Amino acid sequence: MSVPAWFASSVFRAQEAAMHRPTFAMLAELDRTQWLSHDAMRVYQTGRLNALLRSALTHSPWHADRLRAAGTEEAARAGAVTLGDLSRLPTMNKRDARDNVEQLVWREVPGGVFKYTTGGSSGEPLIFYFGRARQAADAAGRLRARRWWGVQPGEREVYLWGAPVELNKTDRIKTLRDRLVNQLLLNAFEMSPARMDAYLEAIQAWNPKAIYGYASSLALLGAHAESRGIRPNLASLRVVNTTGEPLFPHQRELIERVFGVPVSVEYGARDAGLMALQSPDGTLLQMSETHIIEVLDDAGNPVEEGEAVITSLVSEAQPFIRYRTGDVVRRAGKTDPGGRGLDVLDAVVGRQTDFIVAADGRIMHALAVIYVLRAIPGVGQFKLIQHTVDRIEVQVVPDVRWNDTAREAVSRGLRARLGSTVTVELKLLEAIAPEASGKHRYVVSHVPLQNGLAQAVV
Repeated sequence: MSVPAWFASSVFRAQEAAMHRPTFAMLAELDRTQWLSHDAMRVYQTGRLNALLRSALTHSPWHADRLRAAGTEEAARAGAVTLGDLSRLPTMNKRDARDNVEQLVWREVPGGVFKYTTGGSSGEPLIFYFGRARQAADAAGRLRARRWWGVQPGEREVYLWGAPVELNKTDRIKTLRDRLVNQLLLNAFEMSPARMDAYLEAIQAWNPKAIYGYASSLALLGAHAESRGIRPNLASLRVVNTTGEPLFPHQRELIERVFGVPVSVEYGARDAGLMALQSPDGTLLQMSETHIIEVLDDAGNPVEEGEAVITSLVSEAQPFIRYRTGDVVRRAGKTDPGGRGLDVLDAVVGRQTDFIVAADGRIMHALAVIYVLRAIPGVGQFKLIQHTVDRIEVQVVPDVRWNDTAREAVSRGLRARLGSTVTVELKLLEAIAPEASGKHRYVVSHVPLQNGLAQAVV
């Protein structure tokens, strides 16, 4: 049962205030700054960049050393670094962030730091820290984008989601909180046919204004609905938001056909933050106020299609400055036809996940097993290949922490997810080879989805 939108919005505001997150103040700022001219946006970014660099000089020794080596320390202290000067700094990658975390993190940042783990596009686990500013920026960015689609804070939403940090809290208190802010959480890690039947019924009864979830999970749910001959009647629904992986054209068409509304793509990452969201005219608008995104080739030269190298302007707690995301994006210098001063990305083309099918028929998003592997100390890089429902191959590039305990944790964790009878074949490698396409896929399943569900994936 939902509550009035005004009440849900008030509860959400109170929650953010209690957590010392300036989400709604930042939302007001984003609503204003999106209409800046391109030149004014560059001035705004320059100010935020210099504030980040001054903080890094004072609180992040690893970055301070790199600023000195690049000859930009004096300009950074004076707040005189330009956007053009940014290219003088070397890029950083996930290994830099992982191996130098104690020289990067500012533990006394106002509001405190919060630990997080991500597998990233390459399957290389990373432990990092972020602060209240980053949390507020991500939340405010989503709220602003919802407004583009006519969805206001506090209006009913469905989340098809599966990160353990959320799911571990789905007790009575968490469920009550979700209801008080008009959010219905459905578990993307548990998508058996019976569970998806229940999800469709729950969505129908909830009649949300927006649906948000993993692209492949939403496509899977749509394919299941069609296989059942179900076409949800959702009079209030305005948009389906996909996240977590690229949305392929046939998946977009399937979701729009089943749910009867446009699909909006979100581009973000746990480490890099929320970076771009799609507007109703189909434009993928960058969060220019919080991120500078460079598109570079392997040699570090600007290109139209290449790796997204980001500088997060809200990452004071652990600065990500010229950070190589491992994602491939395309940008051709277009502007927003709606008149906003936000930069435009043409497409995100470089991430993909598969589904895993358990022996009992449960269909799980690949992140269900990724979360297991990335949390084990000693796993430097990994790739999981599901050959059959009862045979899993796990390729691991171990780091210095690898030991027998880690080996046992891999098998134990995967069997807990997939069933106690699953055979786990562990292979220790010096490097994991990319696919023939050149992409690094960290989960590959050779178990086909049955009947109409196969159309949900590539």
